[in-house]
Amino acid sequence: MRLRRKADQVEETGVETEPTGETGAEDSTDAGESGIVGPLDVDDVPTDQHPPLDLGALLLAPSPGRDLRVQVDEKSGAVRAVLLANDAGAVELRAFAAPRNGDLWGEVRPQIAADTARRGGTATEREGRFGTELVCEVQVKRADGAQGTQVSRVVGVNGPRWLLRATFLGEPARDAAAAAAWDETLNGVVVRRGAHAMPVGEQLPLELPEGIKPADKPADKPAG
Repeated sequence: MRLRRKADQVEETGVETEPTGETGAEDSTDAGESGIVGPLDVDDVPTDQHPPLDLGALLLAPSPGRDLRVQVDEKSGAVRAVLLANDAGAVELRAFAAPRNGDLWGEVRPQIAADTARRGGTATEREGRFGTELVCEVQVKRADGAQGTQVSRVVGVNGPRWLLRATFLGEPARDAAAAAAWDETLNGVVVRRGAHAMPVGEQLPLELPEGIKPADKPADKPAG
């Protein structure tokens, strides 16, 4: 099933890895094996320890039990976000250009909260593993016509001239025990900022790595 968000015409699609097939315990490279405890900047990680999934601005380690998906702009074909997902939930990853010194996440949080309020929802700050995070709740109309609450947990990590934003959906946004396990997925994330000048807040470019293509039958969106 293809999922479209009318606001920015983004299409979510699954991807498959041709050389290795499905990501599983036998062929995965997790944080424990690589020694990476992230998210980290690419300059802080030895080349021989780079996570194997290279998506341009983000390098990821496969996460056992979770599929890699992407959100693609229908008009331009550009990759807008990367997701690790299963039937229980997902984490959406995006990286943005940030000033050399400063707290871009501290500036962005009020903007996210204000946007949530404009949609009739609430955004609550709390302290988590990566510092101050937001829990957003918005009333939505479900496919069956009933009203429901969509909960998301937004985490920001300030790096050297970049901000990584991770948005957790489903169980990792609602359940503390599930959240702890999902937070571990960020250990396998490395951010490649690049040396070129970019406006503060502009998203760092993503791309599909070699050997990965859109799947013929993308997975359904996780429950949220």
